[in-house]
Amino acid sequence: MDEIRDGMNRIDCDILVIGGGTAGPMAALKAKARNPGANVVLLEKANVKRSGAISMGMDGLNNAVIPGHATPEQYVKEITIANDGIVDQAPVYRYAQNCYDIIQELDRFGIRFQKDKNGEYDVKKVHHIGTYVLPMPNGETVKKALYRQLRKARINISNRYMATRLLTGEGRIAGAICVNTRSAEFLVIRAKAVILCLGAAGRLGLPASGYLYGTYENATNSGDGYALAYHAGAGLANLECYQINPLIKDYNGPACAYVAGPFGAYTANAKGERFIECDYWSGQMMQEFYDELVSGNGPVYLKLNHLAPETIGEIEDILHKVERPTRGTFQAGRGTDYRQKMIEMHISEIGFCSGHSASGVFVDEDARTTVTGLYAAGDMASVPHNYMLGAFTNGAVAGEHAGDWIRDVDHAAIDEGAIEAERRRVLAPTLREDGIPPNQIEYKTRRMVNDYLQPPKVTSKMELAQERFAEIREDLSSGMLVRNSHELLRSLEASSILDCADMAAAASLFRTESRWGLYHNRVEFEGRDNENWFCHTLLTRGRDGMPTLRKQPVAPYVVEIDDTEKDAYYRQRVGSNALKTVAAE
Repeated sequence: MDEIRDGMNRIDCDILVIGGGTAGPMAALKAKARNPGANVVLLEKANVKRSGAISMGMDGLNNAVIPGHATPEQYVKEITIANDGIVDQAPVYRYAQNCYDIIQELDRFGIRFQKDKNGEYDVKKVHHIGTYVLPMPNGETVKKALYRQLRKARINISNRYMATRLLTGEGRIAGAICVNTRSAEFLVIRAKAVILCLGAAGRLGLPASGYLYGTYENATNSGDGYALAYHAGAGLANLECYQINPLIKDYNGPACAYVAGPFGAYTANAKGERFIECDYWSGQMMQEFYDELVSGNGPVYLKLNHLAPETIGEIEDILHKVERPTRGTFQAGRGTDYRQKMIEMHISEIGFCSGHSASGVFVDEDARTTVTGLYAAGDMASVPHNYMLGAFTNGAVAGEHAGDWIRDVDHAAIDEGAIEAERRRVLAPTLREDGIPPNQIEYKTRRMVNDYLQPPKVTSKMELAQERFAEIREDLSSGMLVRNSHELLRSLEASSILDCADMAAAASLFRTESRWGLYHNRVEFEGRDNENWFCHTLLTRGRDGMPTLRKQPVAPYVVEIDDTEKDAYYRQRVGSNALKTVAAE
C-alpha cells in the first residue's frame, strides 16, 4: 500500500497557493483574475474537490456584514470588544468592507443564501451589536460550486501533495518543498509569492473520546500552516489565545446555539435556566460556560424543548443536513428528541484557529505576513473570528495583492542545501527497521497537551509540558518509524502538531496575565494587566530552533471603542446591563 518511491521533480510558478479548502481556492481565483498571465498553482494534500473544513458544506455564514443589517464600523466594534481589545482593526475593517461583494459572488457561483419574502437576505441576530448570521439552504453544494469555478478559470491544481517546508532566499519567499502523499516523491516548487491557506490547528488537544480524528475542527487540519510559517521565520500572533468551543457531549461538533438562537433556543444549565445573555463565541462566554459546567448547576445544555414543534423541525432541517449530517443520527442513537429533552453540551479540546478566536500567523490588511512575498488567509491567519466568509474574503484579498505584487519581481535564489536537508529529514523515519509509529507520537503529544496546557493554565504544568515535548521530539527525530507513504503523511502531521504544542506552551508562559476568558486563564495571574499586556504577543523561531517571543503593539484603532463598552463581554451573566447598553447602539 502506498509504496515509497524515490524521485524529485521541479516546477516554476508565479503564485503558489497551499491549501485547497476555503481560502485557498478563492485566493487562486482572485490571483488569476487580477493577473491573467500569471501561472497560479493550487496545492492540496488531499483532493480539492472534497477537502478542508467545508468539505461537507456549511449551514450558514456567521459574520455577514450586509447593508441594512449592519455596518463595517459596527462589525469592527463587535470583534474588537469580543477579543478584549487585542485587535489590529485594519484587517478586520478590510474584511467588513469587502465581504458583501464576496457573498454576492458566491451567490453567482450557485451557493444560495436564505432570503425573505421580499427577496432580501434573511439575516438573523446572534451578536450583540449588529445582525450577521445568514443561513445557507443548499450549503452542502459550496465545495462543488467552488471547484467548478477553479476548473473554469483553468487553475493548475496539484492534488495529493503536502508542503513540508517553505523555501526562502534573498530575504523573501522562494517557494516550497512538497511530498506526494501517495508515493512519497518530492516536488520542489519555485514561486514568486506563496499564499498559506491551510486552516486551523485542529488536532492539537485530544478529544474526550480519545479518538485522534474525533476533533471539533476538521481533523485534516493538523497545524501544518502554523508550522510552515514558523519554520520560514514568519511571526505568529497570540498563540496563547486558544480556540475552545461548546460542543455536543460525546460528539465532535457544535450544538450550534448560534444557529438555533435566532429561533428562540438558548444555552441553559441543568435546571433549564438561561445563564448567559448571548451565545456568540468569545473567551469570556466559554469561561461562563465552564464555570456553570463545573458548578452545582451543571451540566450545560442547549434548550429547544420549549419551542413549537414546527420551529424545531426548521432547526433540524438546518443542523441535520449540512456540514455534519451525522449530528441527527447521533442524537437519535442517544435517544434525544429535541421536543422532549435538552441537548447535553461540553467543551472542546484546545486548538489554534482565528476563525473562532484570535491565534494565527500575523498578517496586515493585505494578508501579508512578516516574510516578504508570503501571505496567509483563513483560519490560520490572525484576523480574528474569520469563519468561512472571512476565509473567502481574506483569501480574495491575498490573491489580488499577490497578483499585483509578482508583476515586478523575479524568482528568488534557492538554497540547494536546504532542499537536500529537508529531503533527509522527511525520509529519515522510512530508513529504520523498527521504531514508534506516527500515531503513537501524535497520541502522546496530544495527551500531554490535555494534561498540561488545557485551561485553567498553571505555570508549573506548562513548564512540565515543555519538558515532555522535548522528550517526544527526541522520539520523533530519532525513533519514529514509517512504513509507507500514508504513514509518511501522518509523520509530517505529527511533527506539525508537536511544533504547535511547543508554540502554545511558550506563548502561554510569556503572557503573565489572564485574558480572553477561558482561552488564557492563568490561575496565578488573576485578571487583565492592561498596563503591561495590552499588546499582541509575536512568536518567531529562534536561532536554537525553539520559539522566541516579543510584544507587538496594537495598531491604532480605525473605529474607536467607548470605555463603557470595552468590558461588555465580561458581563455576560443574565441580569447584566452591559450587553444591553452595547446592543442598544
